[in-house]
Amino acid sequence: MLQVGDEVVYFSAVFLLVMLGTRSATGASLVTAFLYIFMMMFRFPPVPADQAGRVLRPRTPSGGVPVVAHRGGCHDAPENTLAAIREASRNGATGVELDLSFTADGVPILMHDETVDRTTNGSGPVGKLQFVQLRRLDAAARHRLKNKFIGEKVPTLQEAVEECIKHQLTIFIDVRGQPDKAASALHAMYKKFPVLYNSSIVSSFEPKVIYKMRQTDPNVVTALTHRPWRLSRFSNGTLRPLSTWGQLWTGALDVLLDWALHHILWKLCGVSAILMHKDFISLDYVQYWAERGVVVGAWTVNTAVEKRYYQNLLKISYITDSLLDCDPHC
Repeated sequence: MLQVGDEVVYFSAVFLLVMLGTRSATGASLVTAFLYIFMMMFRFPPVPADQAGRVLRPRTPSGGVPVVAHRGGCHDAPENTLAAIREASRNGATGVELDLSFTADGVPILMHDETVDRTTNGSGPVGKLQFVQLRRLDAAARHRLKNKFIGEKVPTLQEAVEECIKHQLTIFIDVRGQPDKAASALHAMYKKFPVLYNSSIVSSFEPKVIYKMRQTDPNVVTALTHRPWRLSRFSNGTLRPLSTWGQLWTGALDVLLDWALHHILWKLCGVSAILMHKDFISLDYVQYWAERGVVVGAWTVNTAVEKRYYQNLLKISYITDSLLDCDPHC
């Protein structure tokens, strides 16, 4: 958990920054006191460590680190499908990462993108398609192994959960938006399948999603997903096509978001894990979070060299496109 020394440093920093900006010790004291009271009143404690441990450190047959199949293992099977879940289990994954989305009529389904164009033989925004329309699509149409998985359907969240439970897989449910709708749908799923409390985790890049989930059901294990410079740069490090002012603004927001996540947001949400992009993890980083009772997971780790690094040196779980050695895929 957050150490006393950390809190003193953070709130002292807030006090000094506000005082430098306002040149008022009284104003700075009031702002700092307000933030401290807000944190004490509205933060969520993390779930018990033993519960989080069952989710984040499940036993593996080989005794190695847990390996989670990204979108079900999008290199080995069509992403976010029941076929991918079965293939991940067959290949030895301990868990699967799946993306939650909603149809126009409010059915919770699995889909990463805002549109169906990249992964199916259809087109258009997911949120504007009725479930019956979505169900007619071939979810394997764009996959490299489409001939092996012809006619695979876009599954509902419940179908995916049932398949994961059947194969005893840990579920990483990634939520990209719609916090109220997602929290409601997931809460209903946890009540219907209580085993999920000890075999699944809800994650998101958006702190408001995790905060809403903890508010709706404080017994759910949660994680914040992060990649530094996400707002101003693509995952390969190149700048996003923005104006000069846009670059400056998003760069400043990136710095603020990174600081807030590491010092405030994780505590406010009471997360049990941080899912960090693989290029920003080191032994020191893992230790930093371990001292605060938070587990670090890496994404997306694909090559054999990377996998050995995480298994043998860092000894932390990772998310991968394939249980085999592969190039970045999805």
